[in-house]
Amino acid sequence: MNIDLSLQAYVVRLFRPLNRQRATGGFPITGALSSALNASATVIPKPRAAYQVILQPDVATMFSMAGVDSWMRAVHSFLVSAALTDVSPIWASVAGYYSSHYSVRAIAHVLGFFQLFSAKQIVQLELNGNQFLGTFNPKNGSDREHKFYWKVVKDNSLFVTDPFFTYNDSKRDPSDAGHRGRANYADFLQDFPTFQPLDRQEVVRRIQKISNIECSAPPIPSAANYPDVESVQIVAYHRLVRFRDILDKILGTGNTGNRFWNVHRDPPWARDFIDYQLVDARTNPGQLGPN
Repeated sequence: MNIDLSLQAYVVRLFRPLNRQRATGGFPITGALSSALNASATVIPKPRAAYQVILQPDVATMFSMAGVDSWMRAVHSFLVSAALTDVSPIWASVAGYYSSHYSVRAIAHVLGFFQLFSAKQIVQLELNGNQFLGTFNPKNGSDREHKFYWKVVKDNSLFVTDPFFTYNDSKRDPSDAGHRGRANYADFLQDFPTFQPLDRQEVVRRIQKISNIECSAPPIPSAANYPDVESVQIVAYHRLVRFRDILDKILGTGNTGNRFWNVHRDPPWARDFIDYQLVDARTNPGQLGPN
């Protein structure tokens, strides 16, 4: 699939200020983006209607940083899932699901979406000329964390035909949310193997196995096949690699890449375990459009 030229320009502009600041340890304080957006939010009158606010460049740039931060959570959750593969199918499943969710949320943030839970509003960022506009929409009952972010990603032209990204409908099987729901909430799972943590090399071998499984079609986890840990981990791995590959293609790497992304695209705490390579029977998912 092609990355739309307008999306390329938007992402480059979003990350551009990060070339001018210290990248190592360069993340804002916890809750900085939600606090800044809440400060711009107003009480939505009845009938509830959307409104727009001009967002300062430093606030807009935090969308990109929030995306990278969420992606790093995805990588960390994937490592946890791999380490718990044989120790706890329950928590390997849950951690693997959250790896997928954080990858999806990372993409959504970079695309310009952010939920404000206390204000009960959804912010959509867009570039209008040289200004960033934030459209504040009222949240609906269906705009839950684990449905909304998956939907805005799946509806984007970059992912609408990508089978690794779904609407995550827990009422359907297979679905990531349905499998996670069984692991989290089903009674009498009685799935408690002898506690024997994987050693370092076993975790590395597990991740290498997952990265070398060829997928012509994604094995979306099925609650009926619980514990479907391998499927959970395969799709989680592909999704976190998708995010990384897309930013690499838009922002570049090395001396020509974005300074902030260059530093954080290969977290040092994961470097000994994961190389972000995969065997994919599909065509290149992130081919850039014409210059």
